[in-house]
Amino acid sequence: MIGVLCYTFLMSDMILVYVDCSSVEEAKKIATSLLKEKLCACTNIIPGVQSLYLWPPKSGKIESANEVILLIKTVKKNYQKIEKQIKKLHSYSVPAIFSIPIETVEKKYRDWMKKEV
Repeated sequence: MIGVLCYTFLMSDMILVYVDCSSVEEAKKIATSLLKEKLCACTNIIPGVQSLYLWPPKSGKIESANEVILLIKTVKKNYQKIEKQIKKLHSYSVPAIFSIPIETVEKKYRDWMKKEV
């Protein structure tokens, strides 16, 4: 569009960390801990997720569970500390914890986030 400026900037150090949790309470506990430690700037808790997965390992058995997704907005350098904190607080023996790189982000949001973490 003519006259509309798009303010997205490359921020290769920003990541989104994905974690599945057993409950909203567990997700809040993890999110609060990470925020207090300044390991992330923001989290999102998405309840009501139905997960299907193979468990126990190598059994071929399909399990089902109601879960909550915790999304953590942070920078790449904090990933190891975040993973360690999640493992300490999480109820699962093998929680899904992984990061997704962010290619572009709106400038004001990026600036705010960098000040917070």
